[in-house]
Amino acid sequence: MPALAAGLLSPVLIGFSADALAVKVTDNLDLGGALRVRLDNDPGRGVHEIGLDTVMFSAKYDSDSWIGAARYRFYGKSYPYQYVRRFGDISFAEYAWIGYKFDSRKQLQLGLNQVPFGLQPYYSSTFYETLGNVIGLEDVWQLGAKYIQSVDDWNFQFGYYVRAAWPGAGTSNGSTYSIVVTPADPGVAGGSRNDERGLAIARAARKVDIGHLKGEAGVSVMSSSLYNRDTHRYGRRNAFAVHYAANQGPWGVQLQYARQQMSPRNPGDNGTVSFGGYDGSFNVASSGNFYTGDLSYSLPGAYAGGWISGMKLYANYSLYEKSRNDFRNSQRFILGTSFTLKKVWIAVEWLNGRNDPYLGGSSYAQSAAAGGINGWKGQFYTNIGYYF
Repeated sequence: MPALAAGLLSPVLIGFSADALAVKVTDNLDLGGALRVRLDNDPGRGVHEIGLDTVMFSAKYDSDSWIGAARYRFYGKSYPYQYVRRFGDISFAEYAWIGYKFDSRKQLQLGLNQVPFGLQPYYSSTFYETLGNVIGLEDVWQLGAKYIQSVDDWNFQFGYYVRAAWPGAGTSNGSTYSIVVTPADPGVAGGSRNDERGLAIARAARKVDIGHLKGEAGVSVMSSSLYNRDTHRYGRRNAFAVHYAANQGPWGVQLQYARQQMSPRNPGDNGTVSFGGYDGSFNVASSGNFYTGDLSYSLPGAYAGGWISGMKLYANYSLYEKSRNDFRNSQRFILGTSFTLKKVWIAVEWLNGRNDPYLGGSSYAQSAAAGGINGWKGQFYTNIGYYF
């Protein structure tokens, strides 16, 4: 770590080690949040940045019958949002929903809740997530209703989502936490202007024990409409996935395959659909196969006199194999570790991408579609968070 970064981080870590500030309003309601700092180090592009990453505020309610949760995020001024004047100029809701528990095995959620597609809640052990997030399948929250029921070893989830999250603040059409179908910004070459509506989804997962491996296997299907603002015609978005996740002692494995098939009614090329989120928009290949594999190892106990605990080592690979022969496939490989330093949670990751819009200076607008830098590019990434 550069001396400057170490000097900046020392007072930050000391401050984060203070007593937790969580507010327990009642026996059922908790208010909290998080403060996160990020470090980006990519010598190939001359990127050596440290700054305030995220401020989050959250609320959680849980009683015998009623449940709910909400979280709002703020960004800006620090890398990669140095183009805005003030911190907070970019902000959006992550989730905001209420629910009712019919009993311990059945519940209904209404509002901005997580779309139950594939591995839940994430496709990997990583902080940076997989390419499934880039193509709008992983960590997606939309406005709608979701019903969850457990029956013996089975878990069933059914959802219907009327639309994506309401827009937040920012400089782009992609002003949401989730990466979702979004009308492209004017600067996106070949961008399309679609809105996703009426997303119906079903997920079934069953507990599966294979020898000492204890986990679950499942299948998910979803379908939605894509309304094009220019042609005023409706296309379709369909996807299905199969997944498996298991643990054996400290070892963990997560595997998933998904097929995404979008048939937009763009005025021009239907080979791409524009997506957006985190104050940006870019093109994604309309159809392709998604693969991800994650291997992790959790170290038991505490280290360094109890300062370090909850350490996990992990490796993840994800691939978006595009159906068009003239489109270059997108790939991402992450090797990393996460752990708790007293009351601070830290993730340190070596990120590698090929035709990845977020890594290596590849084309942000086209990498997930036709492609960008068709060679592996890497960087080191650290996120330090104090959660209260």
